[in-house]
Amino acid sequence: MMEKGPPNSSEGQQGWFSARNGSGSSLDLESVVQPLALNPWDVVLCASGTVISCENAIVVVVIFYSPAFRAPMFLLIGSLATADLLAGLGLILHFAFVYLIPSEAVSLLTVGLLVTSFTASVSSLLTITIDRYLSLYNALTYYSDRTVTRTYIMLLLTWAASICCGLLPVLGWNCLQEPSACSIVRPLTKSHLSILSVSFLAVFAVMLQLYVHICRIVCRHAQQIAVQRHFLASSHDVTARKAIATLAVILGTFASCWLPFAVYGLLGDAGSPALYTHITLLPATCSSLLNPVIYAFRNQEIQKVLWAVCCGCCSSAPPFRSRSPSDV
Repeated sequence: MMEKGPPNSSEGQQGWFSARNGSGSSLDLESVVQPLALNPWDVVLCASGTVISCENAIVVVVIFYSPAFRAPMFLLIGSLATADLLAGLGLILHFAFVYLIPSEAVSLLTVGLLVTSFTASVSSLLTITIDRYLSLYNALTYYSDRTVTRTYIMLLLTWAASICCGLLPVLGWNCLQEPSACSIVRPLTKSHLSILSVSFLAVFAVMLQLYVHICRIVCRHAQQIAVQRHFLASSHDVTARKAIATLAVILGTFASCWLPFAVYGLLGDAGSPALYTHITLLPATCSSLLNPVIYAFRNQEIQKVLWAVCCGCCSSAPPFRSRSPSDV
């Protein structure tokens, strides 16, 4: 992802998001001959990509190589971890290709990989939210073949749409031949990034609405249980506070990570300072860093497997019935 720097940017400001040299000429044969100056922001993004890849690789291995994790909930978490793993690898590959093998063709491929992976990550967050909502709204029929079919359909649509978005720059919808049409992230066009930004905002709005409904359902169920079992009102308050806290963590993390980049993607253009792009993009990559902590490592079944591996236990874990996604 290389951004066109502002006209008055310093000569040393090179890297992923600066596709121009100090004289303002486009990244061409000249940039291939002359090595790029190492940008500290690129190093940070590459380092974050390394941590993201290692972290999500653990989740992918645990879920896809453990027969116990075949419930729809774990398939969706596995899809999220796979998308974040690809995002981490994309950050590493893009750094390597920009500084070691400068090529516009390779740049398009790595940018396509990043667009695909980040789009799949955000879409997977939406599918997890939908699954949690349906597990409460249709609690009596959730554990059925219909749920499994719906899960596979959501996964198919998620990855098909994400791959299509990633292929667009590779197939020609880029600004390599028309630098004035570039967005804050070169070689994505302004219109392409605007569509992605609006999509992220729409996903956030849908997630917010669904989690509000989830909180209402949880509070209503807790109140009904408290009345039926003659619990004190304080127990209902504790459940309500826990639901609100979970909502705040999930939506707060998503908003703080993606909203700055989505908004700046709509407002910025090819002449915007590269510094602002890095400042807004780094939190977006942190989303892939935090997703395993929020959605995978907090799950008790995944914790059991990880503890067993860390303790060197080779025996297979006893079978268990997965909790409802609303409990994760």
